[in-house]
Amino acid sequence: MSHGFYQYERPDNEPVLAYGPQSPEKAELKEALRTYADTPTEIPNVLGGEVIRNPHPVPVVMPHDHQKVIGYCHQIKADQLEKGLKSCESARKEWAELPWQDRAAVFLKAADLLAGPYRAKMNALTMLGQSKTVHQAEIDAACELADFFRFNVYYYTKLMEEQPLSPKGIWNRLQARGLEGFVYAIGPFNFTSISVNLAAAPALTGCSVIWKPAQTAALSSYVGMELLEEAGLPKGVINFVTGNPKDISQVLLGSKELSGIHFTGSTQTFNHLWKTVAQNLDQYSQYPRLIGETGGKDFIFAHPSAHRKALITAMVRGAFEYQGQKCSAASRAYLPKSLWSDIKDEFLATVESLKTGDPSDFTNFMGAVIDERAYDKITGYIDRAKTHSDCQVIAGGHHKKDQGYFIPPTVIETQNPTYETMVEELFGPVLTIYPYDEAQFEETLDLVDQSTPYALTGAIFAKDRSVIASLEKRLAHAAGNFYINDKPTGAVVGQQPFGGGRKSGTNDKAGSIYNLIRFTSFRTMKENFEPIIDYRYPYMGEA
Repeated sequence: MSHGFYQYERPDNEPVLAYGPQSPEKAELKEALRTYADTPTEIPNVLGGEVIRNPHPVPVVMPHDHQKVIGYCHQIKADQLEKGLKSCESARKEWAELPWQDRAAVFLKAADLLAGPYRAKMNALTMLGQSKTVHQAEIDAACELADFFRFNVYYYTKLMEEQPLSPKGIWNRLQARGLEGFVYAIGPFNFTSISVNLAAAPALTGCSVIWKPAQTAALSSYVGMELLEEAGLPKGVINFVTGNPKDISQVLLGSKELSGIHFTGSTQTFNHLWKTVAQNLDQYSQYPRLIGETGGKDFIFAHPSAHRKALITAMVRGAFEYQGQKCSAASRAYLPKSLWSDIKDEFLATVESLKTGDPSDFTNFMGAVIDERAYDKITGYIDRAKTHSDCQVIAGGHHKKDQGYFIPPTVIETQNPTYETMVEELFGPVLTIYPYDEAQFEETLDLVDQSTPYALTGAIFAKDRSVIASLEKRLAHAAGNFYINDKPTGAVVGQQPFGGGRKSGTNDKAGSIYNLIRFTSFRTMKENFEPIIDYRYPYMGEA
């Protein structure tokens, strides 16, 4: 029972550490990198409070040194998963009955643990397992995840504050309840923070969660599980499983207790999940909520008035940070021919200066792509562009995978605005540039808006305010996160709620009140202080 209404004031974003020379955070991180590179981490399943290890765990390797094993993932079996589901429901009921502030306290404590004693470990395993540079790990695995924990609590208090009107003699109340059953959370490899938050957000509202992170990000995700357990999360509320995705989904999507899916990944996978839920709809005890952030083909569009150096910086950072493996990464650019002619040499020189290698070397700007499957897909696009008459590879283009899955930053110039690298999601360090004729300004905007099925992020560059206002209106549905004179990546929790429409997802804006609403089932309560004791209405009296 709560004995007060406990408010949580709007938090500040977690400060990003610089890891400068001789800094204590750099020394601590370097030590953690050495420790976890030399000592493989065991990653068991945690289901219903039981730690499950199975024979023949799958090795986890460094993308930038794929002969180096840094962990072992135990694979859940279907019968173990089915058995564990039964214990999740009892855990959910106990968790949901806790006063909301006790649930919130777990995540607030987790944020402080992450910002403090867990920071170096979380960043190190994100760098080693997902080949992120120190800056990319810091803004993701430390800062964004801490922000998710804190801002989710803040927005949840706002969600519960909203109450209906109560006329004289009546007290109307709105109760926020977590969904019955369990939420199936499916995490991506590219953001540790997103993976953990896919499980944490529904748990805050009172749901139980079966969380399947990407196996290529299992190391850092498991740190998230350890972190939440140390923060006081009861057993069985969030359940951590790894294994064959098809086998896991077959069990979970076939359970009548499925209450929702919280997903970040490919459009094709989300389509499959949605279709499977539709096929199984009659067997569920409720209508599952489907929340997904999927693919992107994110754009930069420049007007002739654009600031040259700002545009170059946005193209470099937007396309090549974390090897272009961001849902929001810039992968197509539309530049006026005159502007492109002005900046081409400086832009290419900047791209050629970018260092690629082991993220443990803090002088590198990029690491390796996540695995061999990604490497082969991305380099296939590059190799086809080399021989296509509509394209010219003007930077990068060479690649090798003998030690790590390294692809240097690659720039393709094309005369065909519907060439495959202008319309298909590559998820790698490849930027395709289409220099457009200024006389074809409106037609080029049609291409920006309609040539791909996605609408996740996009950026426009212009100084002329009337142009900015026009483009903002013209591209109203082209991106769920729209940037003006900035790169299309780097959304910050509490500042730019993230998500897109069309085939980029359900646009439920992770890290916002809009996301939390999806895991909340509301009960309206009316209490009458003046009971009505006569069924007759005034109009029924005699004239």
